[in-house]
Amino acid sequence: MRVEHAVVMTGIGGQGIQLVAKLLAQAAMREEKQVMMFGLFMGTIRGGSSESTVVIADREIVTPPIVPSAWAVLAMHPEGLPALGRKVERGGVLVFNSTLVHAPPVWDGVRHLAVPATEMAKAMGQPMGASMVASLHAALGEVLPPHRRKLIDANTACITRGAEHVVPAGRVPAWG
Repeated sequence: MRVEHAVVMTGIGGQGIQLVAKLLAQAAMREEKQVMMFGLFMGTIRGGSSESTVVIADREIVTPPIVPSAWAVLAMHPEGLPALGRKVERGGVLVFNSTLVHAPPVWDGVRHLAVPATEMAKAMGQPMGASMVASLHAALGEVLPPHRRKLIDANTACITRGAEHVVPAGRVPAWG
């Protein structure tokens, strides 16, 4: 049986959407998965719309470059969320930054995970680490550019705190 999941991330420039996508892709490659990644962003570095898609599969990827549906959506900002809602598959998951996304749409058959990512990152003294709170750890050293590698420990702490928020100690997630 073929396993292929598309994860779409949305936010605004400066929230680390492209970095989180690269991190997820790198972590999947470390697990010997097939990966396709592509990002879309406005011409501005900060404040413009930013979206990235990562497709992870156990075999050769057959998903077309325009992904018609996604198993998961990560919404760090409410701006791009309405357009992505129609892509979320039944049985999928919406992870959203509840500090900024106050009333996410309710989609039938989609699990919602609220993570106050910006609030948590600020409380940790890492306001730029909000997107890390919603992501992973293993590939940080490979993904961060050299001038940002001094932030590996801070980003790891953000990731750990986010994981603890979503999956309390001893509880196994039901991702499927």
